Amino acid sequence: MVTSEFKLFKFMLMGMSMAVALSLSGPVRAFDIKAGVSKESGPFDLFKFGFKAYKNGQKEEAVEAYKYAAEKGHTGSRWALANMYADGDGVTQDDFEAFKIYSEIAQQGVEPGSEDTGFFVNALLSLANYYKHGISGSPVRIDLTQARQLYFQVASTFGVPEAQFQLAQMMLAGEGGNASPQQAKKWLNQARKSGHPGAMAVFGNILFDEGQSARGLAMMTAALDRCKPKDCGWMEALQEQAFSVANEADRRTAVSLSHSIASGSDD
Repeated sequence: MVTSEFKLFKFMLMGMSMAVALSLSGPVRAFDIKAGVSKESGPFDLFKFGFKAYKNGQKEEAVEAYKYAAEKGHTGSRWALANMYADGDGVTQDDFEAFKIYSEIAQQGVEPGSEDTGFFVNALLSLANYYKHGISGSPVRIDLTQARQLYFQVASTFGVPEAQFQLAQMMLAGEGGNASPQQAKKWLNQARKSGHPGAMAVFGNILFDEGQSARGLAMMTAALDRCKPKDCGWMEALQEQAFSVANEADRRTAVSLSHSIASGSDD
């Protein structure tokens, strides 16, 4: 359900936000007062303990620490716990439980410039994904309007390329609102300038269909140099279809242009 680009965003956020705990060393001991941390400890201490436990493969201790920190209002712990439920990582996979925690983070909001901004943005993206697909066996049903609104919020307020790409896809398909090809092109163009391979492929396909054959094919070719293995299949299909109908001159021009596009020197 979750795209590779979105998962990469989550992993990058995890690495950046958890960096404060990397200075800790030595094995994690059982979650008790002898380890220097208990359920009465402060939320940040619990968070650091949870991250270190997770890093050392002691995920039950990590879950327990994150839960206590989350109860004390620590946003990072809520986010980490939600991810574990979403991925079935150290706990039984439970998308509805993850949805509820992400909702708490979203409802909490974030102050401009807050260190919790990344957690807030990721929670909105996760909720949009759940609304787009629904959660089987739960009260969460497909709500394309809500999904589109959330993607728009993240795309416009925070400029996240994955949100811009997902919003554009919904606008092209007329999901959650009216179809809006011109607006979709705007968002795809912004996302592809940030190096989003999916946006590069779709934007290139649109340009190709509009008659900008060489440039469109170049975009699709450049996307193949950046795509993750799981996502390359559909991008390759677009590129091969365009390549098969392009003339030889456009093919040669596209190959030359694709190198500039891939390097970001041709915006």
